[in-house]
Amino acid sequence: MSELPPCPECGSSYVYEDAALLVCPECAHEFSASDVAAKVYRDANGNVLKDGDWVTLIKDLKVRGTSKTVKVGTKVRINRLVDEDHDIDCKVDGIGPMKLKTEFVKKA
Repeated sequence: MSELPPCPECGSSYVYEDAALLVCPECAHEFSASDVAAKVYRDANGNVLKDGDWVTLIKDLKVRGTSKTVKVGTKVRINRLVDEDHDIDCKVDGIGPMKLKTEFVKKA
């Protein structure tokens, strides 16, 4: 059996097929499988980003909880792209794990 996408309204994983539609039993939302598209992540210049890409910061960013700043031009490798309040999980040398938004990076 193929994996069905979660409900785009409530995120429920209990979606089932009903003829040509997918139905969520929790919120009663009906949608087609073609309506659900994977999110495309783009940098500040509009280039498409994917896991493993190298990006460069285009703005000085202060690190929360410390007095450190990540400078413009710092290169970072994208560990994974996520759909949360931030877009990029990465590790910055000398600082450690960070969460960045795509609007502050450009593809290297």
